[in-house]
Amino acid sequence: MTLLFTVIVTFFAGMGAGLGTGFAGMSAAAVISPMLITFLHMDPYMAVGIALSSDVLASAVSAYTYGKNKNLDVKNGLLMMVSVLTFTVVGSYIASLLPSRTMGSFSVFMTFLLGVKFIVRPVMTTKEAMMGVSAHKRAVQSIVCGVLIGFICGFIGAGGGMMMLLILTSVLGYELKTAVGTSVFIMTFTALTGAVSHFAIGGMPDPLVWVLCVIFTLVWARIAAVFANKAAPKTLNRATGVILVVLGIAVMVFSRLA
Repeated sequence: MTLLFTVIVTFFAGMGAGLGTGFAGMSAAAVISPMLITFLHMDPYMAVGIALSSDVLASAVSAYTYGKNKNLDVKNGLLMMVSVLTFTVVGSYIASLLPSRTMGSFSVFMTFLLGVKFIVRPVMTTKEAMMGVSAHKRAVQSIVCGVLIGFICGFIGAGGGMMMLLILTSVLGYELKTAVGTSVFIMTFTALTGAVSHFAIGGMPDPLVWVLCVIFTLVWARIAAVFANKAAPKTLNRATGVILVVLGIAVMVFSRLA
């Protein structure tokens, strides 16, 4: 019964995380961590490590799928990634100097609001409109926005994937598919960095839970990414919005139970 329960919990955790990653570039930590903590009573630090490691392959396969469909901006994604990683460290250091705060609900609340936004005001920007921005301006915007995202993520410890999607679509004017593709490309490396540091500090996790989470997240991320790249923009906006709203509500409930 214990084994079956573990499989059920990791399946739904991986499904939620994979759908969020494949559709919206959402960090798996937002879904997997609260479920492992709530239902399997796992140490929070180790739960985040498992979630981040699950994110690595899920984001990588999603990025590959988006890239294969020409919905990935590698050049500006790399610039943003360097800025994000650098200023995550800066934000984390500054946060360590201040009194501790409870900011864990930020990412969950943002997920819910972003879902509502995609349903009510879908992103209908076209690739032609994206190409109207000069390469130099786009590069500068990517670096500046990466600095902002990295600092916020390091300072409050959450919200990376959602922050990237919001800024890529609302500030940089990316069409939705390219925004998600670029976001999961960046998340592949940020999640890898986070997972390695977590395991280096906290030790290796429960192998069964770890492997199941990685596999289920990978499978559902692949399914979501394939569907997203074939969907019409309006359909994709609605599907992404519904999934983010449902995940946001579900994680809020799990967090209350923890």
